[in-house]
Amino acid sequence: MTAVPLSVLDLVHVSSGSNPREAVRHSVDLARRAEEFGYVRYWFAEHHLNPGVAGVSPALTIALAAAATDEIRIGAAAVQMGHRSALSTAEEFGLLDAAHPGRIDLGLGRSGGRPPATQGPARAHTEVLPGGLVLPPPFSFARLAQSPRFALQRDLLLGTDPTPQPYGEQVDDLLALLDGSYRHPNGEEAHVTGEGADLQIWIHGSSAGESAAVAGRHGLRFGANYHVAPANVLEAIDAYRTHFRPSARLTSPHVIVSADVVVAETDDAARELASGYGPWVRSIRTGEGAIPYPTPQEARALPWSDSDSSLVSDRLATQFVGTATRVADQLQVLQEATGADELLVTTITHDHDDRVRSFQLLAKEWQQR
Repeated sequence: MTAVPLSVLDLVHVSSGSNPREAVRHSVDLARRAEEFGYVRYWFAEHHLNPGVAGVSPALTIALAAAATDEIRIGAAAVQMGHRSALSTAEEFGLLDAAHPGRIDLGLGRSGGRPPATQGPARAHTEVLPGGLVLPPPFSFARLAQSPRFALQRDLLLGTDPTPQPYGEQVDDLLALLDGSYRHPNGEEAHVTGEGADLQIWIHGSSAGESAAVAGRHGLRFGANYHVAPANVLEAIDAYRTHFRPSARLTSPHVIVSADVVVAETDDAARELASGYGPWVRSIRTGEGAIPYPTPQEARALPWSDSDSSLVSDRLATQFVGTATRVADQLQVLQEATGADELLVTTITHDHDDRVRSFQLLAKEWQQR
């Protein structure tokens, strides 16, 4: 059996013809099944103002999934610190840790109404590494940042005159609150309920920028988002390892890398299940907001142009779709190229049973390696 653990990332997506209530119920059911299948962690993402995503509060979905499972670790990937305070996050996850000691993972991300970070010089062409791992050119978020919906989200999350605390300072304060060492400049101490003694803290990042540096400087675990920003995954991991300093929480670098996968009994069946992915990603990148995830038939009926293909080409080229053997082979290539200590897989299909089956088939194949 491979020594690299496999875990699940869930966006709590809403399928067409369904509703958020069913999406939450399906996610809790999938968490139970993932535990049965042998996955190590079950993490929830955070997204806002998207009709097709019900995962708006990791703390709430974590509480529901943790109560429905026994051993699998439950966590966030990631809490969007751009519109939160260190205190609110420490208190929420301190309580979760008190209720489910030794099972809660707190993943932190910079996003949340802030403009996407400016990247350095971009790769001009797709690069294919040995083994077939695809590193496409970076996607430009300039179009998304200029959309009216982005302004709407920014104002609702941050307010019309925001003065957010710098991310690095937020992480400093959060860690101090959790370990009981926080001191206000006026000398007062602060102590949060639970204090998160058993929490695992992760920083998630999509580039070689601030998140990678903060994770390394604090000696925390790092999540690299191949499924969101495949172009930058190697640079992000290298930056994290370069900045890493041992801490009381972690003595050596530790990386989990995410991938978007769809598994079925045949390659053709998997491609059919994944056919809604392109239109779904397009809806996000146009600034429309994630649409309810379409059926294959609905996806084929949607208008599609060459510019649409270009808009989502990096995500389609880096989604692993096929039989369990094919997808496991691709995950192994990803792991070898990145040196990942763990892998995190996310799967979206229209029908819940197909998503459960995808995770089941992959787990069985992975455990045989």
